[in-house]
Amino acid sequence: MLRRYPHAGEPLTCTPLSQGLLNHGYRVSTTRGSYFLKHHSDDATRGRATIVRQHRATRRLQSLGVPVAPPVEARDGETVTEIAGHRYALHPWVDGLHRGGAQLTLAQSTRLGTLLGAVHTGLAQVMDGERDTETVPGGSPAGYASPEAADTYALIGDLLAAARGRGTRDSFDELAEHRLRERRTLLERYADRRPPEPAAPATGWVHGDFHPLNVLYRDAEPVAILDWDRLAVQPRAEEAVRAAAIFFVRPAGELDLAKVRAYARAYRRAAGAGAAELAAAVHRVWWERLNDFWILRWRYCLNDRRADPQFPAVSALAVWWTREYDAVREAFTE
Repeated sequence: MLRRYPHAGEPLTCTPLSQGLLNHGYRVSTTRGSYFLKHHSDDATRGRATIVRQHRATRRLQSLGVPVAPPVEARDGETVTEIAGHRYALHPWVDGLHRGGAQLTLAQSTRLGTLLGAVHTGLAQVMDGERDTETVPGGSPAGYASPEAADTYALIGDLLAAARGRGTRDSFDELAEHRLRERRTLLERYADRRPPEPAAPATGWVHGDFHPLNVLYRDAEPVAILDWDRLAVQPRAEEAVRAAAIFFVRPAGELDLAKVRAYARAYRRAAGAGAAELAAAVHRVWWERLNDFWILRWRYCLNDRRADPQFPAVSALAVWWTREYDAVREAFTE
């Protein structure tokens, strides 16, 4: 791999990184410094054209002052290296720490909202004319239709059977069963609040996976936004709401609404997004969370437990959000 990058130096060590659910990463130390070697292994995003588009976007965003870590060019000027059918990219290593919402002050929460707004406005500039192959005819994002409660009822039944049918049950299985039954009751109560299918909302290019493990901090300042695999055209305000629901969720499943408010105000200013746009996004993401069981699908359908630690807070958030719906909407819109 490094022979294709003449300025990278000779390899000294290569250490696998444990973080990351979809692709594989390594810290490579050489005689000239440190690098992040990314193996693009996720089936949905490992196409060469998809990776090249991500690289092009980050190079352009860097020119606007957005903190990113564009890839290093190989000898032939390419940024994607293919070896034995596998695709890799080499990035400069960025020293920094990941910070969840509990580690952010109100001022830093404001800065985070401003940063995401800068990402969205910057992408609108640098991706002008780029085509998103994940959109459906007419330009609306693929998968924009809200989940149907009837489909979720069927999924809950399947997951309940899986949780109950395990030979050796543990506390996770007990919690899963409790949350599934609880969620089914909530869906029956709020089925009439499924978001309508309006004209397409304000869409644009978004990062697609903006959460604490994809933002590096040095001291109080973000120094790099990582992992642009999910770069796509989507409703931009929904990314802002989803990100807040990850950054600012507490272990018991509550959102830190003071920090959400500071973040959302800054995002609206930076992105030029109105309160109505955020209110619609809050409603759609709430409904999405109420119908979503991706962690349980990974565990029971794919036998993949890597996301299990996230389940207690994520599953509690859907319940708390339903109870505090008005307060959450106000935090994003006032």
